[in-house]
Amino acid sequence: MAISLVISGVLIIIAYLLGSTPTGYLAGKYLQRIDIREHGSGSTGATNVLRTIGKKAAIAVLAIDLLKGSIAVLLVKIVYASAISEVLPITWQPWLITITALAAVIGHSKSVWLNFSGGKSVATSLGVLLVMNLVVALGTLAAFGVMLTISRIVSLSSITGAIAVILLMILFQQPTPYIIFAGLCGVYVIFRHQGNIRRLLAGTEPKIGQKLPENA
Repeated sequence: MAISLVISGVLIIIAYLLGSTPTGYLAGKYLQRIDIREHGSGSTGATNVLRTIGKKAAIAVLAIDLLKGSIAVLLVKIVYASAISEVLPITWQPWLITITALAAVIGHSKSVWLNFSGGKSVATSLGVLLVMNLVVALGTLAAFGVMLTISRIVSLSSITGAIAVILLMILFQQPTPYIIFAGLCGVYVIFRHQGNIRRLLAGTEPKIGQKLPENA
């Protein structure tokens, strides 16, 4: 049991550190010598990188943020597929996947390297879902894409995706830990969009291609 707890703890810590990798912050520092948290929305996510630095940097940040979540969950599956799985109860697997997924998501928005600041965890959450359940991930991405096509507003599309993932987990009768993850993660992502929600209600939230005023 002690060894199982140690292995689980290590996987959770690795997941948090992966999530904490400050991709958008590093892009700002190395490409434009700026602290991206002092520009636009103050987020280190791909959307603020797009507005502040440009398309190529945003695509790179998005891809890496997706990978952070995917790798965190994939490591758990690799461990369970290896000889180490003999010391880990099989009943732990969905719970361990869920906890490591949450650790990566929280790490992205509360990075230990940035005094516990960061992005809104949308891309990292999608990366987690791609490994957790591909069908749910694609359904969530489709909901995001449809809303983005209609509204051209990334934040509104992200909130739509956060709601969709909960419904899809239930619809596809996923394990209870996965449904709990969807609920917690969905609510967390929406909570991280409080400023965006205020701007949406005020009609001032920028669409794709529009700049967000400093300190907005």
